[in-house]
Order: sequence, then structure tokens, then C-alpha cells
Amino acid sequence: MNSIRISSGKYRGMVLQTPGVGTHPMGAREKLALLNIINDFLPGAKVLDAYAGSGALGIEALSRGASEVVFIEKSPKAAKIIRKNLQNIGVDSEVLTQNVINFTTDDRFGVILADPPYDDFELTGVEHLTQFLDTGGVLVLSHPGEVPELPGMALKKSRKYAGATISVYLR
Repeated sequence: MNSIRISSGKYRGMVLQTPGVGTHPMGAREKLALLNIINDFLPGAKVLDAYAGSGALGIEALSRGASEVVFIEKSPKAAKIIRKNLQNIGVDSEVLTQNVINFTTDDRFGVILADPPYDDFELTGVEHLTQFLDTGGVLVLSHPGEVPELPGMALKKSRKYAGATISVYLR
């Protein structure tokens, strides 16, 4: 099992476990760039961390002042690691073990973080998630290849980092 460190905020330096095989942890440079792009949206925000993996992005959001994070991860092994990481930092958050396409809620989120698997990248799940984004909210998508269009969303920024592209959309 591998580990990564929280890069900033109140949990800075804390070590998180990662599931390893079957996930692709975001590189430190990409993660820092993503968080810096959305930093102004995080204080007090309700955040959805979809395709959560280790939960690192959502925990970084909590560390930078998000009020609440809901994690969605379809792998039971990875969801268990997210719960353990949250327990280790003393945070109680909802961790859903399911495919994002099956997610439903009456809640709306100010920030949605989506880092789907690159080896089986499908936009359908990400498009499904956009309905849960608040007006004025931001969706951050880590993806391979060209920048996708998302219905009802305006592309704010897109940056390429090695094999990944980080695209930021506003509602």
C-alpha cells in the first residue's frame, strides 16, 4: 500500500494511504494546480469527490476549508481506505460505495471534483454529476485527451500536465 501527504491547509503533512492497483493517484503537481485554481471556491463549500480513490482530493478540500465532502468510490477496497484516512484525521464524512452514474441526492454542491479512471474514461458519469452542481459552482475534471464539452457548463480553464488535462467548468 502506498501513501501520499496532504499538501496544504489544516491537515498539511498528514499521510494518507492509497489503494494502489486499480486507481491512478493524481500527481502532486496536478493536484496542487487543481487546488490552487479552485481555492477561492473551497471555504465553506459543500464538495463532491467523485471517483474518489484514496479520497485525497476531497480531504485536501476539507484541509483548505470546505465545510463538507461527500465521497463516491465504486471500489469497496478504496472506499474502506477513504474511511480509514478520514478516521485518521478525525473527520466524519459520507463515503458512498457505488458507481457515480447511480448517485442521486436532493443536495447541491458548490464544488465537484471528478477524476475518473483514464483506462476506461467515459463522460456519461461526469455528465450525470453536473445536475448536482449549484448555480455558480465549479466542476473540476481530470481527463485524458481533448477537452470535453459538458451540457449546461462553461469551460473556465484547461491545462495540460504530462498525460493529464485538468479542465474547470462553471455552472
